[in-house]
Amino acid sequence: MSAAMPAQPSYPRFSEIVRHFAPGWFAAVMGSGVLAITTLTLSARWPLLAPLAWSLHYFNLLLFGVLAVPWLGRWLAHRELALATLKHPVQVNFYPTFSIAMLVIAAQFLAFGGQVELALLFWWPAMVLTFVFSFAVLYAIFGGEHVGLEHVTPANFIPAVGLVVIPIAGAPLLGHLQGSARELALLANVVGLGAGSLMYLGLLALTLQRNYLAKPAFGPLAPTVWTHLGPIGAIPLSLLNLAAQLPVAVPDGTLLFASLLLWGFGAWWVVMAAMLTAAAWRRGMLPFALSWWGFTFPLGAFVSASFRLAHDASLGGVELFGIGCWGLLLAIWLLTLLRTARGVASGALLRPQP
Repeated sequence: MSAAMPAQPSYPRFSEIVRHFAPGWFAAVMGSGVLAITTLTLSARWPLLAPLAWSLHYFNLLLFGVLAVPWLGRWLAHRELALATLKHPVQVNFYPTFSIAMLVIAAQFLAFGGQVELALLFWWPAMVLTFVFSFAVLYAIFGGEHVGLEHVTPANFIPAVGLVVIPIAGAPLLGHLQGSARELALLANVVGLGAGSLMYLGLLALTLQRNYLAKPAFGPLAPTVWTHLGPIGAIPLSLLNLAAQLPVAVPDGTLLFASLLLWGFGAWWVVMAAMLTAAAWRRGMLPFALSWWGFTFPLGAFVSASFRLAHDASLGGVELFGIGCWGLLLAIWLLTLLRTARGVASGALLRPQP
């Protein structure tokens, strides 16, 4: 008698997709958005890239709309499961990707056609949600005993990343606000950048301690090593954007020098992250997972900072390094998009993830 073939799992129903929808899906929106913006910036040098940039812009708007349906549906239909994720030592850190994705889209609307009203429509709720998630995530971690040193990865930066991203679109939008709305927005930008920057410094020390004292975060969490580049790229952009909107004069040279020092650490970390990722690949410990989108936004934020600092400081070397990282970003984005499409087509990425 021939052995019975194992039954193939059926494609998950929409209700099952909603029930088990992972909060980290919006990292795909973050990565696609920053690729669109950096491609548009680079099109000033190579105009042939402009159609690609606009295509990425519209693709990302569609992607956000598609992903928002199951994300919101899970909160409405399975609120207890959504809240239970707050107790997961790793997945909880990915909740802010929803609001960060909205902040990225606000920046897209400013970059692509200067659509201020649409940018504000996304920025206001995104700013509020970013603060809400930062408190909820950190309170869940601080108030429990379920997180150990083995759970500490650069994914813990995500709430801080959300806070420092607020002024990227928020600071330029201050010029379009007046009265109490402007004062509130300015306060949110200042608090977000201050809290996120110092939070990153503390978490940087914690993750380096983990790198020294615990096993490497290989496996599905291997891409999180690139998350360092998120705050490294976002902080200089937000700092320069916010300084231009303050009612007091801030020395441009001092801010630019400090931003370049932070960029230097980012350039060093690009090499370190590449080495660690290659090590995971060689050991067969880099399986495809939704976390691969964690490669994209941090690298894109660093590319965006590279282009801005190269322009402001007239440093060709910084721009060339940024262009190289943009090429790497595009290649990783295409590979991750292809693997994600396969996972969605088979239903593997839509089932409960380990």
